[in-house]
Amino acid sequence: MLTRVKSAVAGFMGGIMAGGGSGGGGNGAPEMPLKFPYMRPQFLGLSPDEIECSADHIARPILILKETRRLPWATGYAEVINAGKSALNEDQACCEVVVARRRPMSYCPPSTPSRTPSAKRRNSLPNGEGLRLDYSKLGEDTEGFLFHYWALFDGHAGSGAAVVASRLLQHHIACQLQAVIDVLRDASSPPPTVLGEEPDSNNPYLQGTTPGPHRALTRAASLRGAAGTPGSPSSTPPPPRFFNEKKIDHESLVIGAIENAFKEMDAQIEKEKQVYSVTGGCTALTVVYLLGKLYVANAGDSRAIIIRNNEIVPMSTEFTPESERQRLQFLGFMQPHLLGNEFTHLEFPRRVQRKEVGKKMLYRDFTMNGWAYKTVDDEDLKFPLIYGEGKKARVLATIGVTRGLGDHDLKVHDSNIYIKPFLSCCPEVKVYHLTRYEHGADDVLVMGTDGLWDVLSNQEVAEVVTTFLSNCDPDDLYRYTMAAQDLVMRARGVLRDRGWRITNERLGSGDDISVFIIPLTYGNRQA
Repeated sequence: MLTRVKSAVAGFMGGIMAGGGSGGGGNGAPEMPLKFPYMRPQFLGLSPDEIECSADHIARPILILKETRRLPWATGYAEVINAGKSALNEDQACCEVVVARRRPMSYCPPSTPSRTPSAKRRNSLPNGEGLRLDYSKLGEDTEGFLFHYWALFDGHAGSGAAVVASRLLQHHIACQLQAVIDVLRDASSPPPTVLGEEPDSNNPYLQGTTPGPHRALTRAASLRGAAGTPGSPSSTPPPPRFFNEKKIDHESLVIGAIENAFKEMDAQIEKEKQVYSVTGGCTALTVVYLLGKLYVANAGDSRAIIIRNNEIVPMSTEFTPESERQRLQFLGFMQPHLLGNEFTHLEFPRRVQRKEVGKKMLYRDFTMNGWAYKTVDDEDLKFPLIYGEGKKARVLATIGVTRGLGDHDLKVHDSNIYIKPFLSCCPEVKVYHLTRYEHGADDVLVMGTDGLWDVLSNQEVAEVVTTFLSNCDPDDLYRYTMAAQDLVMRARGVLRDRGWRITNERLGSGDDISVFIIPLTYGNRQA
């Protein structure tokens, strides 16, 4: 078992697992076609030759938006390929203005669980074709509304899942929002509990309404009448049993739509793998601007921060084996068959040795934040479900992130133990009320894949961005792209004899790095 684990860790860290560098091959059968060809973000407008030149692991050129191109809100973007971890850049990015229309969309999958065979459902899945925004057809009376969308996807074990998600996730979000467009537009009224029904102010069962002739009944009498006790008159209808109706705000509908969109995207990747080659999995970090608010959804270890008036506002949480230890351990405890009789859900400070059986050793279970001692038995000799620290922590000795999309076929090396049950596609969604603040030209939201944050802290990123922007013309729309380029350059560093180095001779990032810098002042103008 230990040999298999070491081999799995080395293979995953080195990017040499099957399909590790391919956008399409690997996990799927060789004859399977690609859902989408490998490419860099479409908004970069790169030619095939430029894409090939960008995959230079020695020079590692930084790609930025061309001066002739613009992204919504004058957003800045920059990226750089890894130093040899994988053949291709496994990061993907997307930035679009999307329309959520009031009428049903023909490409929308069902928003509720379906038992329809996947072959019959496939035609209803989004394919990204013919869905680009036509500004000329939009007006005040358009059948829907716009939302701005930015997304970063960090692929692993291949770029296939990241490519597919970068092309389709925004359309899943539009699909989920289209069902609640009218509710969101009517900000003066709370969302109805039952869609299409008006709140019934005369309903005696709702707490706070006038309960009619039975209002004077005591709770005991109400319960006796409702239960049909012998003393209750048969001709009198049972008195109502009052209950509170939970208040739901409009913001929660948007959060739910984004959460369901991630779930649908993950389900689509699983279905597409039956007929297309879709390799690996990916983390996902998205930002949706809608009705004056930014919704930041994160599933994985990418990160987003807001820099506002020299203040840092964290907008995401990384999901790693360490941060989700208790959830993972609880799953292993409740469903031990998922551990394949080769792993233990308990955590120890290090591997337990056979000579320590019968001795007391520190351990931690899913119910614990602290540590305690237990008597070691033979079951504790199994490999821990979570092992390692920091960036080296792994789930089932294989993967270092616990949320994302894809990875449906991922197994522990040389075993039949699937890892997907331990991975969640559900994002954490944080909301930023953009209109509550008056933002200046240097107030921005920074999104980055983990290649950035592995070597630069929140404070260092904020200092780099703030310093660069303060030396730029506030009216220069290209300033945010140049700031993104400078930030990526600081994280990549300079190639020296001992590898890529950054400030103070620290080790630079050898990972793929992708960065968006989004100026918030444009949101104030549109609100």
